[in-house]
Amino acid sequence: MLTTKLKGVGTSIFAEMSALADEAGAINLGQGYPDTDGPSEVLEAAVDAIRSGENQYPPGAGTAVLRRAVADHQQRFYGLVHDPVGEVLITAGATEAVAGAMLGMLDAGDEVVVFEPMFDSYAAVVALAGGRVAPVLLRPEPGGGYRFDPDELRRAVTARTKVILLNTPHNPTGKVFDAEEMELVATVARDHDLVVVTDEVYEHLAFPGATHVPIATLPGMADRTLTISSGGKTFSTTGWKVGWACGPAELVSAARAAKQFLTYVNGAPFQPAIAVGLGLGDGFFAGLAPALAAKRDRLVDGLVAAGFAVHPAEGTYFTTVDIRPVQVDGDGMGFCRSLPDRCGVVAVPCEVFYERPEQGRHLVRFACCKRDEVLDESAERLAGLDR
Repeated sequence: MLTTKLKGVGTSIFAEMSALADEAGAINLGQGYPDTDGPSEVLEAAVDAIRSGENQYPPGAGTAVLRRAVADHQQRFYGLVHDPVGEVLITAGATEAVAGAMLGMLDAGDEVVVFEPMFDSYAAVVALAGGRVAPVLLRPEPGGGYRFDPDELRRAVTARTKVILLNTPHNPTGKVFDAEEMELVATVARDHDLVVVTDEVYEHLAFPGATHVPIATLPGMADRTLTISSGGKTFSTTGWKVGWACGPAELVSAARAAKQFLTYVNGAPFQPAIAVGLGLGDGFFAGLAPALAAKRDRLVDGLVAAGFAVHPAEGTYFTTVDIRPVQVDGDGMGFCRSLPDRCGVVAVPCEVFYERPEQGRHLVRFACCKRDEVLDESAERLAGLDR
């Protein structure tokens, strides 16, 4: 008996598409996880933590070493100062941090402004909290990239709006909100006294030519922003599910109030390992985006050769395509469900990321965070699609 709050919410698209990949023995470019391990220092730190007995419940807010590492990271890269005791919370990935924030901040009937397409858990956790999503459309541009209408953002705010839920670099579009766009979002938040919850898990994966601007760094925003990130994307440890939220104590406390009744705690031996990762040298962080951008380019070349209209990403693991040059009916869901059998590749239909699915019906997302030989094999298979 499903709660009416989750009416229309079925099995996650990632579970469905990954199952299709397994059944067909297909290359999975749908779910965003790397097929190589992260830095050896981080992996060895987890092994050392397990062997040294860090295998029981960690503190409710997370281990002191990781909370300090998160605070140090925010100051090192962005000049943001957080007290690791009361202004940093460790979570079971960014997904739980977002859920904790929504459940801890929203009352029934509150509205959350979200840019669509949006990561599929956002609408679900807003609904579970009794809130309502107010979508602002990111439109694919003819020359590539995505933009939104500033007036649509302003109109989305009503007397019931409490939160703007922001994601940059953005999944699934690969958009990196630029400085002008970020200032516009900040102005709306300041003018209407709104909280901003910002999901920045791809913060170190903004490609050359794009710059990640944390909204908390803008004037008047540090006191109204809860910043969320995780170690999964930065350190290729998506299965560890170690994330965090940091910001003013009042906002962190709201997220923690709900989080403690979700997982309670998680990942004891992985927390000190992620702390090691956050302390790696500048060379490691500087090399992440260029290396992934080369993979994006490799994938884009293959997608173009296969006939898709491509919207190249500015960051993240993902690139979106318009399938209509390849499949004239523009049925992205049908296309993705048939793709494993047709050519042995899995992708994700973007309509599942939209509050208004018709806006993304013709768009499909591919992941580039794979080994070069896997991307090349995928391109070869896609080139053989029967039209």
